[in-house]
Amino acid sequence: MSFKNKVAIVTGAGQGIGFEICKELAAAGAKVILNDLSPELTSSPAAEINKLSGDSCTGMAGDSGDIFFIRGMVAFAVEKFGSVDIVIANAGITLFGDFFTYPPESFSKIMQVNLAGSFFLAQAAASQMKLQQSGGSILFTSSVTGHQAHKNLAAYGMSKAALEMLAKNLVIELSQYRINVNTIAPGATLTERTLEDPEYQNTWSRITPMGRPAFVSDIAAAALFLVSDKAKHITGQNLIIDGGWTSVSVSPE
Repeated sequence: MSFKNKVAIVTGAGQGIGFEICKELAAAGAKVILNDLSPELTSSPAAEINKLSGDSCTGMAGDSGDIFFIRGMVAFAVEKFGSVDIVIANAGITLFGDFFTYPPESFSKIMQVNLAGSFFLAQAAASQMKLQQSGGSILFTSSVTGHQAHKNLAAYGMSKAALEMLAKNLVIELSQYRINVNTIAPGATLTERTLEDPEYQNTWSRITPMGRPAFVSDIAAAALFLVSDKAKHITGQNLIIDGGWTSVSVSPE
């Protein structure tokens, strides 16, 4: 898949799945805006990608749940590269908590980043794609927790399920402008964060039918397909990438 002359924005991309998506997009010819919350999570990852793929990646630090930053990021991409063709709303936060004592501030933060950030990024990007009259692709990052219940993740799972409904609804709004919109739902994935748990890999290898959790490259491959020209007739869909876990739903506990 070639992404030559394509301009992509990826949020939550300082490490893990988002970083891998940026790296693969840049390797395939795209110009990439790599967003994460802090300069530490944008400058070094962008520099690493540029060592591999030339001057193809620009780091942009900021809160992807802030509507003013979101609009500024889209404007920056257009100013720097001339267009916005691909947007991957990957940023998200997980705040565990018992349902009976779950604090309102945690609930609000999850909804602001996971839902509002994705919604308004799609809004800003789609508005630009509409002006360009050349179509585009939007991808949301959902989760298997939007399909199967996990203990202490009621708010998080709710936010991820809502993203899948958002993608379906946007089919009505965006198809006439040749903008397709989909979601991916990763399952257990080996990232910097999950590997902090020494039991994570063994636990998920035991309960995943394919015998291991996902690598970030597994998730990135699916993401790149759905935002490529090969998937332009796929829209409003969700792709679960979990090695078969949701088919059996064995609890990690």
